[in-house]
Amino acid sequence: MKIIIVGLGQTGTALAAALSKEHYDITVIDKDKSLVDRITDKYNVNGVTGSGASRETLLAAGADSADAIIAVTAVDEINLLSCMQAKATGTKRSGARLQMPDFVHESESLREQYSIDYFVKPKSDIAEEIYRNIGMPGFTKLEGFWGDNIQIIDLNVLESSPINGRSLADIKQSTKLDMLVTSVIRNNKLIIPDGSFEIKAGDNLGIVASKSEMHNILASLGIAKRAVKRIVIVGGGITGEYLIDLLYGQGKSITVLESEVQRCRELMEKYPSARVVYSGGDILDVLEEERVSEADCIISLTDNDETNLVISMYAWSCGIPSVITRVDRPEHVRLLHGVNIDITVSPTELSVLKMMRFVRNYEMRNAKNGIGKFYNVAGNRAEIMEFTASGNFPCLDVPIADKAFRLKKDIIVTSIIRDGQLIIPSGSTCIKEGDCVIITAAKHCLIRNLNEILK
Repeated sequence: MKIIIVGLGQTGTALAAALSKEHYDITVIDKDKSLVDRITDKYNVNGVTGSGASRETLLAAGADSADAIIAVTAVDEINLLSCMQAKATGTKRSGARLQMPDFVHESESLREQYSIDYFVKPKSDIAEEIYRNIGMPGFTKLEGFWGDNIQIIDLNVLESSPINGRSLADIKQSTKLDMLVTSVIRNNKLIIPDGSFEIKAGDNLGIVASKSEMHNILASLGIAKRAVKRIVIVGGGITGEYLIDLLYGQGKSITVLESEVQRCRELMEKYPSARVVYSGGDILDVLEEERVSEADCIISLTDNDETNLVISMYAWSCGIPSVITRVDRPEHVRLLHGVNIDITVSPTELSVLKMMRFVRNYEMRNAKNGIGKFYNVAGNRAEIMEFTASGNFPCLDVPIADKAFRLKKDIIVTSIIRDGQLIIPSGSTCIKEGDCVIITAAKHCLIRNLNEILK
């Protein structure tokens, strides 16, 4: 599959690195020759220096025969124009990153008018991810997929956890809740567990659950989502504004610390009941003056990773219950988790994952092999795939626990959607014709068809 990536900022570079490992035919485009040279030297990709919005540059990159173009420059207009130009020359599919609210709000009309197939909107997506995790303890993170009806709990198991030392079958029997542990990372290795698997402190679990059961499931796992009344947001940029929109009018006390005077004025005018504070001085002095240590939740959203790290360390030292930090560089994520368990969100990581899903979903549909939606999980070690069960599936109406239903190693039936209803499967659950079947499998399994999950 031939893919063109336009823009070698942090997201474009990370995407080129990730896709090159999947052995796609990659060509990168950037106006900065030094960036192009660095990426082509480091990874097995081709490079063209020039504007991704230029027809000539796109043709030099092979847009007339490309399967997909992904435009992730810092300028939305360039991303849109790159996709439009590429498709006009013959590129089959296009994906663009949108960051400015005006374009994000118009994404559906842009999709229809300019035939752009996929948009990543990291600023609004990150705001939604933060909103979902406000009040969550740092060892737990919630991620939504399939329209948020199904959620993944990303859980680091502590020594004090009520599930530490217990088998999955025991936990399922005692809680009787609709949840399923689909993946375990232990000592940096992936395990697709069965019912006999025993959880240990230090394990990182991927737990699939129904959104409607989330409160009871969290309680059974010993996770209490704190009531949050006073929220401090450091950084009143576009992401901060999206987040305030989600929180505003819920009776919460919102304080926004912003370092640009004009932006402070804009936020005060739009959100009159929020407290907007100019924070152009030393950030630690501002945090102390505003008594941020008394907040229930602090969310650091500045564009500077180092500043966000400092703010998180301060919040941690003050014992603020809920701390959420925006970080883009992987080494900073590792640093933060090395000294404190915390919730981090990364626009770069989110954009890369979504664009990889776009590529993989297109590839699978093009191959007509039955895969619908596709997600990378467990630190890119496993895949969640959606299939529709057809009449030729050999184990229709056979209980999953039956000896005739023999799954391959490192594969688990994660959930089933039947007539719009979510089913978290147990041993007695059967797959019926027409079901939407969601599978989790280790990447090495290379599942491309529902029948391939069986031995």
